[in-house]
Amino acid sequence: LLNNHKEIQTNLKFKKHFQANTSGTSGESLKFKREESADSFNRASIYRGYSWYNVNPWELNGYFWGYNFSERAMLKIRILDSLQNRFRIFNYRKESIDFFIKKLKNAKYLHGYSSMVYETAKIINSQNLEKPLNLKMVKGTSEKIFESYQDEIQKAFGQRMISEYGAAETGIMAFECPKGNMHLNMEGVIVEEIDHEIVVTNLQMHAFPIIRYQLGDYIKLAPKTATCECGMQHAIIEEVTGRIGQTVYGKNNTYPSLYFYYIFKNLASKQSFLLTYQVVQNEKGKLNFLIEQPLNSKQLLHLEHEIVVYFKEDMEFKIEHSQPITAQNKKLKSFISNIA
Repeated sequence: LLNNHKEIQTNLKFKKHFQANTSGTSGESLKFKREESADSFNRASIYRGYSWYNVNPWELNGYFWGYNFSERAMLKIRILDSLQNRFRIFNYRKESIDFFIKKLKNAKYLHGYSSMVYETAKIINSQNLEKPLNLKMVKGTSEKIFESYQDEIQKAFGQRMISEYGAAETGIMAFECPKGNMHLNMEGVIVEEIDHEIVVTNLQMHAFPIIRYQLGDYIKLAPKTATCECGMQHAIIEEVTGRIGQTVYGKNNTYPSLYFYYIFKNLASKQSFLLTYQVVQNEKGKLNFLIEQPLNSKQLLHLEHEIVVYFKEDMEFKIEHSQPITAQNKKLKSFISNIA
């Protein structure tokens, strides 16, 4: 899309359009025009998901997003937040966090980067702070929601974090229902699974048409016969496995970063322990595994075994547990490659 966005952008005329931007997590940000009708449809799709939790979009809400703004941009953001009855954190100083948590007491929902929601939950729990009792929904988006997050979030906010799945260029693709299934936004997108990769066609955008676009995520669609206890007939995404991401370099071979997902999924399913992790590669043939939770000797052996299963003798690795894993003002990545 980055290389061909000028050719994709149509010359159709619209009464109103907006400039949309992708996050630029994988490099350069994509900028494109989206017509007002498509933008409104996308927002309505999100608000339909909110309605499943009896949430109205105008209710007071706490918001976690990137906050690397200039002073001028920050002023504009504050005004927009005020108009949307929304408040957010602009830095991670103690006084800012305390003020945010205090305001949460009256909020009806909390949403944004899942890692930031998790960090706030940990602060509330570790400091024995008063828990917000009025939240109807806690929603994570834009990042992987580690299953290891959920206990802290449940303890702090009284409920699990639910997932919204979308992208700026494709629009909202799925929203988790109260029964725990991710329902496709079938009125807005066609989703295909080809070689485990998501391929998306947006049915609403005409200014910047997205047709059979490889978004770059691995997914697993539920069988067409699958049903949900909630009663909705929309198809289900069984699993958003993760970003296709950067290449992992062994001493002699290359590997998909998806291997990390399976390593930690196996630990959860076989050994019943959930880990929050980040893997860093600074040179070929070597990996550094950062684990948030403390690990005993038996758990370390299980993790080492799973790593060897996938990389054999082609990779040296170091495991550091009891490590803080935060991104604070940007998306949290589960794999970071510093190899040019």
